[in-house]
Formats: sequence, C-alpha cells, structure tokens
Amino acid sequence: MKLIFDTVSLSTSKMVTRAYSTSFSLGINCLSQKFHHAIYSIYGFVRCADEIVDSFHDYDKELLLTEFREETLKAIDRKISLNPVLNSFQAVVHQYHIEMELIECFLKSMEMDLHKNTHNHSSYNQYILGSAEVVGLMCLRVFTEGNMEFYETLKPAAMKLGAAFQKVNFLRDLQADFKILGRVYFPTVDMSQFSEAEKNAIEAEIQQDFDDALIGIKQLPVSSRFGVYVAYVYYKALFAKIKALPSTRIMQERVRINNYQKMSLLAGSFLKHQLGIL
Repeated sequence: MKLIFDTVSLSTSKMVTRAYSTSFSLGINCLSQKFHHAIYSIYGFVRCADEIVDSFHDYDKELLLTEFREETLKAIDRKISLNPVLNSFQAVVHQYHIEMELIECFLKSMEMDLHKNTHNHSSYNQYILGSAEVVGLMCLRVFTEGNMEFYETLKPAAMKLGAAFQKVNFLRDLQADFKILGRVYFPTVDMSQFSEAEKNAIEAEIQQDFDDALIGIKQLPVSSRFGVYVAYVYYKALFAKIKALPSTRIMQERVRINNYQKMSLLAGSFLKHQLGIL
C-alpha cells in the first residue's frame, strides 16, 4: 500500500508544478526521465511554502508556516507523511542526501517574508541565499547523483542560477510585491521613484549572475544539461523583455513570455543542444 501512496504523492507534486509553472514544467520534461520525480518533488515543496507567505492572506500565515516546517521535519525524520507533497519531498531528501542545512535555510527565508518588508544588503543576500540559491543546490544534489567532487565544482554556478531566477522574479513582480504585499526586496531602492539608474544597476547584477551560471550549465552531465539550459533560456528571454521596458512600465505591468515564444525558445535550445553549442 505504501507504494501506491508514494505514486500518489509524486503525482501530487507533479500536478502542483504544472499548475504553477509551465516554464519549469517544460524544463523538467527536458531532463533525463530519471530526474523528473525528484525535481517535481523539490518544486512542490518550495511552492507550498511560498504560497503560504504570498497568498493565504485570510489565514494565520505564521501558524501555517510553523506547522508546515514542523511537518516537514517530521516527514524527513519518519520517512513518511500523510501530506503527499511532503511525502514525495522527504523521499528525495533521503535518496539524494540533501542536507538539512539547505532546507532550514530555505524555510528561514520564507519566515522573513512574514516579518520583513524592506531589506538592507545583508538581509537581501540572506534572503536570496535561502529562497533561491539553496533550491539550486537541492536540484544540483539530484543532478550530480552523489558525486561530491562534481557537486562542489558546480555549486557556485548553481547558486548563481538560482539567484538570477529570483532577481528576475523580483523585477517581474515589482508591482505586486510593493502594492499588494508591501514588500521591497532590492535594498536602497525607493519604489515611489523607481529610476532608470536603479533598474540598470539591478540588471547589471542579474546579467553577471546569468553569465556565471552559464559556465556551470555547460559542465552539467548530458542527463540534466538540456533541461537546466531550457530554464535558463526562458528566464533570459523574460529578462530581455524586462530590460527593454522603462522603469515606469515595470511598476505598471507584469511581463510574461507567451506559450508561442516558449515553444520557439524550446526549439532553439534543442537545436543548440543537439549541435553541442550551448
């Protein structure tokens, strides 16, 4: 019976991923089949925690996140949970030896969203580490399949890729984060007068993260390189659209990549992958 529940758990994490992110779902489909369940499980876990702090406005978010953290630790300790998302996540934690330090760091950043609406440089870097960089490291644990030397080699690039994705999300969601959630992630930025100079400085930082990340992507095994590259290409395209807009427009709309563009990017990425010219 446990086998049936494990299958249901994996299906739930997959459903969560597909419901919330078509881009990551397409990227996962471009990974080796052996990694699909693990990455769906990681994404399902981080998405549930993120939803608590971002969406559940009519409920006690702090209580819900505290209970989610407790249930996560119990699931990992007991190697089972009646929460399907946590059940699939704990299995991946054990199979790929994901450190508790990474999980605790992620949950700490989620807690920051409950109490901290503005950031200095120190808290900004801490938030990026927990909300994005350690998620990249969880995925890298899967992709390197226990090869510690390879993991340590690619670790800086995986962190940079996670940081780039998160910072692009911050720019994309600038309006909603500020006007709805009352959050300002970028330090020293005045949202009432978001300037071109401030936007350009943030974009330069993101571009450097992307450049550093690509070096690592090229070193990934064939089993994961294409899938990670597809996610990289999607976010680079989103970043390019954001860069093309003036700072005033960023505060008025949420930039998106439509499905037609995603399919075009996928085709181009596949061609580069096949020709070995990533």
